[in-house]
Amino acid sequence: MTQEAKILAGIGIATLVIVVGAAFMFGGSSSPDKAKPVEKISQDQAKALVRKDSHVQEAKGAKVTLVEFGDFQCPACGASYPVITQLLSTYKGKITFVFRQYPLPMHQNAQSAAEAAEAAGTQGKFFEMYDALYQNQADWGEAKNPMEFYEKYAKIIGLNGEQFANEVKAKKYEAKIQGDINDGNIVAVTATPTFFLNGEKITGGLPYDQFKAKVDALLK
Repeated sequence: MTQEAKILAGIGIATLVIVVGAAFMFGGSSSPDKAKPVEKISQDQAKALVRKDSHVQEAKGAKVTLVEFGDFQCPACGASYPVITQLLSTYKGKITFVFRQYPLPMHQNAQSAAEAAEAAGTQGKFFEMYDALYQNQADWGEAKNPMEFYEKYAKIIGLNGEQFANEVKAKKYEAKIQGDINDGNIVAVTATPTFFLNGEKITGGLPYDQFKAKVDALLK
């Protein structure tokens, strides 16, 4: 079974658990308006969450898969970044994390930042660039020439600078990024960040404690 198939299988099984659990918890409630139902996706939609070329931090045998559709320039995504970083640290080896590109047209540098991350990924350092972009969002986000920042980060993380710059400037990964956007549309992404925690859709992120509670429930 391929890595993609294992991840999708985990998402499918966990989605079923979420649905059954929600039915058990809320099915007999006399005050249904007090309990917000879990927003879930179909099994067909779940196939769009992870592709063979998706960027994955895999935890082998993990019961939990967290997929994020994000925009590197999005302030809300930037605010969620430390939450996700802490979550992945707390549950190291227990959560598989997948990042999908969803740059929004309203953010002038989001597309080029996505290109920068993809170019870094070709050299095996997608998540190093992911970290650099979110950690330094305030510097390059509104810059007139964000490329100078991307090149600086590329040097720090040890990329071949010439290859990196040429690929970003040529928009080499435009089709790959559009493919992520298309998948986001399939699963009804309408804002960034949008997360899928074992198939449960979470729009806009959550505070760390709420994310942790959901992960704890899935790991029981």
